[in-house]
Formats: sequence, structure tokens, C-alpha cells
Amino acid sequence: MRTNQNRRAVWAMVGVLGLVTMAMVESQTPRGSIGRSGDWPQFRGPGGLGVSPERGLPLTWSSTQNIVWKTALPGAGASSPIVIGQRIYLTCYTGYGIPGQPRGDLTQLKRHLLCLNRSDGKVLWHWTAPTQLPEEPSVREHGYAANTPAADSERVYVFFGKSGVFALDHSGRPLWQADVGSRTSGWGSAASPILVGNMVIINASVESESLVALDKRTGREIWRAGGIQEAWNTPQVVSGEGGKTELVMAVFGKLLGFDLSSGERLWSCATDIRWYMVPSVVTHDGIVYSIGGRTGGALAVRAGGRGDVTASHRLWTGRKGSNVSSPILHGGHLYWAHENLGIVYCAEAQTGRIVYEERLTPAPGSIYASQVLADGRLYYLSRRGHGYVVAAKPTFEQLAHNDLSDGSTFDGSPAVSGGQLLLRSDRFLYCIGRK
Repeated sequence: MRTNQNRRAVWAMVGVLGLVTMAMVESQTPRGSIGRSGDWPQFRGPGGLGVSPERGLPLTWSSTQNIVWKTALPGAGASSPIVIGQRIYLTCYTGYGIPGQPRGDLTQLKRHLLCLNRSDGKVLWHWTAPTQLPEEPSVREHGYAANTPAADSERVYVFFGKSGVFALDHSGRPLWQADVGSRTSGWGSAASPILVGNMVIINASVESESLVALDKRTGREIWRAGGIQEAWNTPQVVSGEGGKTELVMAVFGKLLGFDLSSGERLWSCATDIRWYMVPSVVTHDGIVYSIGGRTGGALAVRAGGRGDVTASHRLWTGRKGSNVSSPILHGGHLYWAHENLGIVYCAEAQTGRIVYEERLTPAPGSIYASQVLADGRLYYLSRRGHGYVVAAKPTFEQLAHNDLSDGSTFDGSPAVSGGQLLLRSDRFLYCIGRK
């Protein structure tokens, strides 16, 4: 792993500061509460599918109804919360480019990792990452903290674009930092880490057009695959033919499959989607389902092939899609929301046939958050803070509309934990549950 001397010096200082941070919060660390069932440990939860087995989530809520707690955040962000035991982890940024405020001085940009108490939303500790400048002077809409953390029983991992990948223990002590590239984009950096075995997998399309595997314990680079272009989605693991586990992600014009142990590109499949790719894929029984593109598009591909598998493994293609949020797979059907039209879709997973396309009411405006599935319901969240509950079945039935609008923007995807929803805006984190 290549790291210049200046970054080594900065990281050494951060380590010292981290010891101070750890000492201040050591007494607040809940023992034996890391890694329990019901965790939501990464973007879109266990397996990255946006599906929870929990029941008892509220059907309705508002600013005065079913709010268990509400925490003001120290900065903005579009990342999603994750949950490990009695801890919530969330990223944000301060000092520059805050929505509704003067842009400020780029040298004051700071990115933060927050640890909050799951039961009451109080901040347990707050770590500030070193920022590598120059950064992108203007990031459209999403800001400088759009990558959702990932965590296991030992560490929490966070990706801050060209500033690197960081690992901390659950007391807030920084353990290592790794560089994955130095490029920036006017759309920012948004792909989130996933954990597979002893590896942290990073989509560094923006930073170096690479897919990178790092050792979870040390940050050492294990392998790097190139050619990852115009991809803002989070990779997914799938079992291919013969039960071999592969890593799959979407790039401009293609789905790609990689060997997990070496990073070797195993196969590619044309998507017929001529746009950058933001939605993450979902998988089931060796089939990869992908939507994307401002121009629309969807497809299903059987994993496990070799070379160009467009003719041999592509099962179907469709013309409807979404440019931002990721789909849900449930009961043989795919569900997703268009980012701007306020339309939600249901398609047959086996054929791609659209079963319904219906407008949510009242009109939601834009939807960037990926919906979640729990208790037989789909939970959609608009950027305005409007929540829609739709029955998870191939006949459209909107069960509720909920208004949580507070003047802020909701871009983070919901997390499900303990029969409650965690909803993040660029100003607040809400815990919503039955009261």
C-alpha cells in the first residue's frame, strides 16, 4: 500500500488524538453489546438487500407521533445510519458547503464519524477524520459524507473518498488508514464499504477507477481490480454456478463479476443502460438483478459465467429503472421507486414484466433513499421527509403517507432496528417506533 510521508505524519497525529478520544469515552462503552442479532451493519442492512425480518414497525408517524427520540446532528450528510448492538454509527461533514449556509472556506472542510446510543440517541463519541486537500470545490446535492459506514464486532470502517478508508475500534480509537485513490468528482463519492471474510471491499471508481480489497485488521491492500468507471454503487456478493462466491457490481454499460480471493474479472454482461450506475444490485439464487440510468433500464443475469456472458447468461432486460435508489427483491418480485417521477414499480423477477407502476400520493418530489422491507411493508422516503408505506405484494396498495418534513433534506436510506426505523436528514437523526 503506497502512503506518502505527509499522510503518515497526519495519521500519527490522528492516532494520538484518537487515544484522547478513546480515554474520554472508555467508561461509556457498553460491554458485551456489539454484534447481536437485529444489527443493521452496512448500507441496506444485512447482506445489503434492504430487507429486515423484524415486525412491529409503525405504520404512521409525524413530527409529534411515534417519535422515540430525535437528535440534532453536528453536520450535514447523505450517508445512512448503521446499527451494531447498542450503537449507531453515522457520518457527516462540517466547515464547508453546508446546505442553506454560505459555502465558506474549503480548507475548513471536516468529515466526522458519530457514535450514538441506540436507546436515546445521545452522542457517545465523535471522531474527526483528516481531510486530504484539494477536494472537489462543489459537490452536487449530496455533499462530502455520502458513504455509509460498515461495522463488525471488532471495528467500524468508514470511507471518505480521496481522504481514504479508516478503521476504528468501538471506543473511537483509530486503528489504520488506507489510500484508494486521489481523484474527485462533482457528484462526490458515495459507494459504501462492505465486509467479506477478512476483507473490506471498496468501490473506488471515483478515486482511481478501481475495486479494492483491504485487510480488515491492518488496512493492507490485498488486491485491486481496474476498469471501474462511472459507478457509484456498492458491490454485492453472489453465489455463482457451482456455489463459488463472486463479487458483482454495475459500471457504465456493464455488470461485472469478480473472483473474491484475487480480484480477477470473471465475467461481464452488457446492461444496455447508457448512463452512470448508482443503484446497487440485489441477488437471489445465483441471479443478479440491476436497475439504473437516468434513461431507464433493468436486467437479470445469472452469475457464474466466464468472459462476455451477455448472450449466454442475460435472462431479460427492461426499459424501466431508477437513477438513484436500489431495488428490493421479495416474493418473486422486484420493487423500486423512480427518483423524480414519484412512481413506484413492481416487476416479475423471472421475466422483468412490469406488474404495476403507480404514483405515490401526495406527490413525494424526488426520492433518493433506497426503500426498506419489513413486516410485509415497503417503506419509501422522499427527500422532503415524506414517508410512504406500501404493501409488499404485486397489487399496489398504499397503506399510509407520513409527513416528517422539517426543512431539511432526507437522502440517507432508512435503517431497521428493534422494530423501529432510523431516518436521517442533513440536520437530524430520527428514531421512529410505536409509542
